[in-house]
Amino acid sequence: MTALQLLWFILICVLFVGFFFLEGFDYGVGMSTRLIAKNQEERLALMSSIGPHWDGNETWLVTAGGAMFASLPMWYASLFSGYYILLLLFLTALILRGVSFEFTAHAETKRGKNFWLWMLFIGSTAAPFLLCMMFLSMVQGVTMDAQGNAFVTFSQVVNPLSIVGGVAGTLLSLVHGLNFIRLKTTGVLRKRALDLNKILYPVLFAGEVVFAVLVYFQTDFFTERFVSSLIITLLIVVSSLLGYFGTLKNKEGISLIGSGLSLAFVVILLFNGLFPRVMIATNPAHSILIKDAAASPYTLTIMTVVTCVLLPIMLGYFIWSYYIFRKRVSTEGENKY
Repeated sequence: MTALQLLWFILICVLFVGFFFLEGFDYGVGMSTRLIAKNQEERLALMSSIGPHWDGNETWLVTAGGAMFASLPMWYASLFSGYYILLLLFLTALILRGVSFEFTAHAETKRGKNFWLWMLFIGSTAAPFLLCMMFLSMVQGVTMDAQGNAFVTFSQVVNPLSIVGGVAGTLLSLVHGLNFIRLKTTGVLRKRALDLNKILYPVLFAGEVVFAVLVYFQTDFFTERFVSSLIITLLIVVSSLLGYFGTLKNKEGISLIGSGLSLAFVVILLFNGLFPRVMIATNPAHSILIKDAAASPYTLTIMTVVTCVLLPIMLGYFIWSYYIFRKRVSTEGENKY
């Protein structure tokens, strides 16, 4: 394995970390429209809190997929063909969620707005569940042949670890979204988000214990990379405790950082367990390694140069956009939707 091949494996991990950190609270806010909002005005206020950011946050996923296609094309081909149906359902959830912002703004009746607000909730709930299911299925190993073709069975997609992982990812996104709501809203919505998170955090801790036990028994993470897997698992717990501390002390920034780091360390745990593979086969001889999945050295070199130029620009834009839209959202003012 060359340094550039390793670099792009790490960069794809970083892109997924950025996606789950940023888009995670978008999903959580979408779920919250039916959990803490009591009327349409409050739901529209919650939608407005992520309105300027959700599409930009989603580009982290698009960039991760594009980077995978260009730098590790064999991984892209095997993953997207093997999980075609699951990814199609995930894409459907993203489409429903994405169009809900525009259609809610243009709906002329209260009933029409309510329908698309339901689509926001459904898409925001289904998307993290399906994506986390796919990742947790993938790390357990799937049926593959020597050419890297994946033949994913129903039981390899739907099993205790993938379901628990999907639920845990969805719950963590909800907690993350509630922490964002506390940071971006005023009044009763902010208080309801705080109260609900005080209930959800103990549930999250129980879920993390079940998740860790299943990862231990259903994957080779702890047999292949015991020390690093243990450290990252502990960091997930510590980050969640940090978020819970911020909730109990009503420190919104600390809560958001804690829940965001929890999501980030889950992604890092999965990539750490994959390394040096990108696809794990039930027959270890058929697993796809990073060095086998990578594009040519010339392609990786060009991509690295382009990334060094564009990445600072992209990060600067994200920082600027969050600074511009830093004010809190209120149910009393006029919202875009």
